[in-house]
Amino acid sequence: MGAKHEDAALVMQIVRWGTEMGLDEATHEIFADGFDPEVASADHKAVRTMLMFGETIATLVKHKTLDKDLVEDLWWVDGAWARVGPAAKKARERLGEPRLYENFEALATG
Repeated sequence: MGAKHEDAALVMQIVRWGTEMGLDEATHEIFADGFDPEVASADHKAVRTMLMFGETIATLVKHKTLDKDLVEDLWWVDGAWARVGPAAKKARERLGEPRLYENFEALATG
């Protein structure tokens, strides 16, 4: 398919949204040396922020609203999932909802 001009406009809106939601701070925190993905919880603000952002981006890709190659050039999706995925899986189990964050996981691992 390939990225189109409309993708660039949407990406800029997403970047602005990421800034508004504190994605930079969340990214810094989840990639810090002291962050442990195995004990992190989806209740943790930085983890929750990354999960929300990743799920949104992945859902746009899934529905072909946003180009997958463009997303993967801009964001390290699988790296982010590696840091917050364990928390997402625990949240799925705790809430009994296997579809929780499924699009983020599919984009990161697919």
